[in-house]
Amino acid sequence: MTTHRRNLTPESVRRLTLAAEPWLSCNDCFDAVDTYVETLLSGSPDSMPALRAHLSGCSACFEEARSLLLLTAADDGVNPGPALRRLGRG
Repeated sequence: MTTHRRNLTPESVRRLTLAAEPWLSCNDCFDAVDTYVETLLSGSPDSMPALRAHLSGCSACFEEARSLLLLTAADDGVNPGPALRRLGRG
């Protein structure tokens, strides 16, 4: 039997060892992501630390937020660049 060994990248290690507090489930994230995207696009202060923490560690939810941000920006005729930088990874 051959075992394939994958080395973790520094980014993978960072995301796996992120602090889990404040905790938010994927369902909770899904319920709030539209509000968060609007906050990012408007340039308003980020008042959702639990959502930000969840997106930093959950690739699926991060991609959902990123896709929604791009679609909303296109619909509103807004440059998504600044909001994408604020979305970041952590």
